[in-house]
Amino acid sequence: MISKRTKYALNALVFLASKPKDTPIPIPLIAESENISRKFLEAILLELRRGGMVNSKKGKDGGYFLAKSTEEINVADIMRLFDGPIALLPCVTYKYYRRCDECKDEATCGIRKVFAELRAQTVNTLKNATLAEIVRRSETED
Repeated sequence: MISKRTKYALNALVFLASKPKDTPIPIPLIAESENISRKFLEAILLELRRGGMVNSKKGKDGGYFLAKSTEEINVADIMRLFDGPIALLPCVTYKYYRRCDECKDEATCGIRKVFAELRAQTVNTLKNATLAEIVRRSETED
């Protein structure tokens, strides 16, 4: 299950994607629209900015806006930013690899092979789940 931070990050990004490009949207407007605590949202947007997904503008007409196109922002990157590894076992993660303590031989471990396959399929699906795809699916009925 994804964390509340990841879910709220997705909600905020979808909201920003619905606004004109490069138009700063104030935090209170996003928070109210998406029903997210302003303080919690501030921390999430700061992390998204550090992750290169949003930019901010200070001042009277300030706020947040997407730093990348909706096609460049995907769920895998958002999940990694807030929740860490996507894999279910540390020995099959891409960015957070750690050998399993009890493993005798990774090369012949059937458990590792199954979970590596699962991770590959999951990551592929999450990378294809771009912000553009989420917005598209929100606008159409399946």
